[in-house]
Amino acid sequence: MATAETPTKTRRELPPLMRLSEAAAERLRALYGKAEEGKLLRIGVKTKGCSGMAYDLDFVDAPGPGDEVVKDKGLTILVDRKASLYLIGTVMDYEMKPMSAGFTFVNPNEKGRCGCGESFHV
Repeated sequence: MATAETPTKTRRELPPLMRLSEAAAERLRALYGKAEEGKLLRIGVKTKGCSGMAYDLDFVDAPGPGDEVVKDKGLTILVDRKASLYLIGTVMDYEMKPMSAGFTFVNPNEKGRCGCGESFHV
C-alpha cells in the first residue's frame, strides 16, 4: 500500500505478445474459413537450423494447457508458452514472392539469422 511517503511505481505497458499484419490476417481468415475451418494456428519455436531456432506453425483443434491466447484483428492465434519470451513484440506477416509465399516474422528479439533465413538466434 502506498503512503504519502512511498509513491507507487508506474508500470510501463508491455508490448503485445504478438500482432498480425493486415496481409497475415487476410491469409489466416482464408485458412480458417476453408482448409483449416474450426482449427487454430499455434506458433512456437523449436531448435533447428544453423542459428539455433526456427518458428514452428501448426493447426490445432483447441488451445492446450501451455498456450497463450492472442487476439488481433478479430482473429485468434495461439502461442506456445515456452516460446512466448522469444516472441514478445513480434509481428507475423504474410509475403507473396514470385517463387514462394508464406508467413514471415518481424521479431524485435532476434539478434541474427542464418544465411538461408530458416533459423534465428536471440
